[in-house]
Order: sequence, then C-alpha cells, then structure tokens
Amino acid sequence: MGAPFRQPEWSALALMEAPAFVARVHQAFIDAGADVITTNSYAVVPFHIGAERFARDGLALATLAGRLGREAADAAKRSVLVAGSLPPICGSYRAEWFDPVFARPIISILVDGLRPFVDHWQAETLSAIEEAELVRDILGDDSKPLWLSFTLRDDEEARSSEPRLRSGQRAVDAVAAAARLGAQAVLFNCSQPEVMGNAVTAARQWVKDSTHPNAGSLRVGVYANAFAAVRKDAEANAELNEIRSDLTPSGYLAWVHDWIYRGAGIVGGCCGIGPEHIHAIRESIEKR
Repeated sequence: MGAPFRQPEWSALALMEAPAFVARVHQAFIDAGADVITTNSYAVVPFHIGAERFARDGLALATLAGRLGREAADAAKRSVLVAGSLPPICGSYRAEWFDPVFARPIISILVDGLRPFVDHWQAETLSAIEEAELVRDILGDDSKPLWLSFTLRDDEEARSSEPRLRSGQRAVDAVAAAARLGAQAVLFNCSQPEVMGNAVTAARQWVKDSTHPNAGSLRVGVYANAFAAVRKDAEANAELNEIRSDLTPSGYLAWVHDWIYRGAGIVGGCCGIGPEHIHAIRESIEKR
C-alpha cells in the first residue's frame, strides 16, 4: 500500500508514522471477509522499536493499535472480532533468547494498552511452551478468551518428521499445554504451509484421545506465512524475507482446504498472506 516499512521497526513503523495505513489494512481484510482482525501490536516491543522508544511510547502505541482495530471492527456491517496480538518479546523464532524476567513487564504494558479494545488475546508466533505459560500467568483471571499460536520448524527435514516448535518441543505437547492453560484455541502460525497439516492432524488426535476437561472445547487453527524458508543462521531484524511466488490466492487455498479436511476450525494468514488470499478462502468456504 505504500506504508513506511523497514527493519528493525517492521510493522510498528506504520503505527508510529502513518496509522491511517493500519486502518486501511484492517478495512481491507474486513472487506475480504475476515471474521477476525489482529491488532498491529506485534512489533511494539523493544526488540523492534528500541528500549528507549518503548519506555516512552509503548503503552500509547499499544493503545493506538487496539483502538484502530476496534474502530474498524465496530464499523463493519457484520460481526468481526479483534484479536489482541501478544508477540514473542525476545525475538521471533528464537526460543533460546526467551527471558521471562525481561518479557514480563513488556507483555504487561501491551495487555494494559490493548485490554479495552480486544475481544480475545492472541499470543502468537510462540517458539516455546514457556512463552505461553508466561502470557497465561500475566493475564491471570482475565475473562477474555485466550488463543495460543505456536510457530513450527519448517525446514526440509521438518516436513517429514514429527511436528515440533522451533524450540524443539513437540507440537502435541504445546496442544496439551494450551488445554492446561485454559486456552480456547490452539493454532500454528508463521511457518510454511507444508508443515501445518501434520500439526493439525496431531493436534486433533490429541484432542480426541485426551481426558483433560478442556480438550473437548479446544479449537484448532492455522495461519501460515508465505515466506521462503528462513536460514537457521539468519540474524533477527537483519533483512526482509522473500515472498514465495507459488502461494497465490489459489495456491494458498489448496493448503487451506487440506487443513480444514484434517480438522482445522480456524484458518487465516500470516506474513505475506493478504486480503486477496482471505477473499479466496471466504468465497470457497461459503460455496462449500
């Protein structure tokens, strides 16, 4: 759309410099048929905008992200939910960098800014179960539903092996943790489409076999990205990822059909998946 965009600020740059673009993006996804839009709070963390800027403006930026999402949803002619994005604080895909002591006050500020505006919490792109546990602890007895979304290993080897988080923990253990933490939904996001189907199958099987009291109500979902595989030695915030040419709306839709067939009840898109993809999904689901 022409919004300001670069590393290291990532999606926070538009929020800081040109929030009208954020409102336009929300509207574009709603027009495409999205039932859920996500607050533009993913990069509102010191890792992206710097410690000094976050200390000064973090709460105000989180509040702005929540308000923009709420205004767009409230203006829609149908029911649209606002998901409050709670990102990995210490770096995407880098479970080894997770520091709960450092992350706790940052997540708390995001929660305080977003709380008046969101319908549910969406802790997303989590590389380790411990990140989910910290979010649950910070939220305490907050009455808003919690969706937990984990990112998976998606290299060539991962496509033919048991689904695992980027920490190496098993995806089924993350599903069990989601039930234990009282989540309403467990999702897999920000990984390539090729690894998502096996994770959905494993999650649905766990739900079927589990005797946990929350298992029966736990929804399973997917929103993959359109990135080419990220090198294991890639430095965080060092470059912009390439977008795959094969994941056109129709190409991505084929994967979505597979996830639904395997039992996913929530489907959408992460990085590189735009309103045109959501429109194709919505249109196909309505026809089916």
